[in-house]
Parts: sequence; C-alpha cells; structure tokens
Amino acid sequence: MRRSSMTLFSDPTCQYSHRVRIVLAEKGVTVEIEDTDPKSVTEEILEANPYGTLPTLVDRDLALYESKVIMEYLDERFPHPPLLPVYPVARAESRLWIYRIERDWCGLLDAIIANPEGKKADEARKEFRESLVTVASIFDEMPYFMSEEFTLVDCCLAPMLWRLPELGISLPNNRQVKPLLDYMDRLFERPSFEESLTDLEREIRE
Repeated sequence: MRRSSMTLFSDPTCQYSHRVRIVLAEKGVTVEIEDTDPKSVTEEILEANPYGTLPTLVDRDLALYESKVIMEYLDERFPHPPLLPVYPVARAESRLWIYRIERDWCGLLDAIIANPEGKKADEARKEFRESLVTVASIFDEMPYFMSEEFTLVDCCLAPMLWRLPELGISLPNNRQVKPLLDYMDRLFERPSFEESLTDLEREIRE
C-alpha cells in the first residue's frame, strides 16, 4: 500500500486516535486525516494493518499502527518541537509514565466505554476519579506532567481528561484538585489541542 501523502486513518471518537492527532497538530504536519468507523474498516486499512485497528498511519511505503509507535515515529521524523526529552534517562522516564497511564488508566476508560451502565463501569469511574484526585497535587510543581515542557505524556493524558464529562466523571472544584483543573485548562487552550478535535469530540464539552 502506497500513498503520495501521509494519511492517518483515525477513529473520530477514540482517545488513541486523538493522541496521534495532537502530535500531528503540535508538529504542524501536513496530513490527510480519514475519519473511519472502527466497525467497518476498509480493505485499504487491512492491507496496511493486519489487525485492522485504529489509528493506522500510512507514510508512502511505511504503514504503522499502535498509537505509541506512531507518536514516537512522528516525534523522530519531525524533530521540532521535540515531544520527548533529549537525555536517555528522561526519555526512559517519559516512556515509563506512558506505560503506567496505559496500564493504570486506559483500561478503566475502555471499561466505561464498553458498557457504560454496567457494574464494572461504575467501579472504573470511581477508581479513575480517585486516582486523578490523588495525583492532582503534582501539577503544582510543573506546568505539564512531571515536565516544564509539553511532551508525549501530555498527548496521552489530554484526550482522557477531555472525555471526563462523556465518561460520567466530575472532579471536585477544591484546593486539592485545583492544580489538575489548571493543568487541564493549559492543555485545552493549546492551539494544537483545539486543532486536533473532531466535531464529535467538540460536542463532549459544548
């Protein structure tokens, strides 16, 4: 499968596609974004990605899938602005944060979305909300997640935090949580975040 321009096959409602769209917007990459229903994946996508999952990125002869792989490829292919630290130790720490976010939080969101009315969803909502309240204070120290600069870790967190109303999760507006609320405002006000939103995602907070 070969395309003359870079193409992202993207689920317009999914956090994993959203994080890649944020990276593309941060980098100012010219890309064709094709909104795709994950339930009716085309032959063209299956040719590029044997799992038929979204997001899938096609860049000339190269086809990539799995959002973290795509994000790191884009960060290396388009080095400015860098979205991972330069030094190996800091880079490894960022990758570890992303791993922990996926392991601890992404599964909770997936459980809520899979069956919003179920008991598992209620437990996942409670656990995710409590986790967010617990970590809120870390945003007092630095403007972004454990960093002075916006990184791929923030690209993973922003779609999750944007979806809180859709997930049925509301955060208390108190002193403990204020650093997290301020962090969310910083994320959502970034031009790249605004640009990354699909119409369906905008509706979440309209």
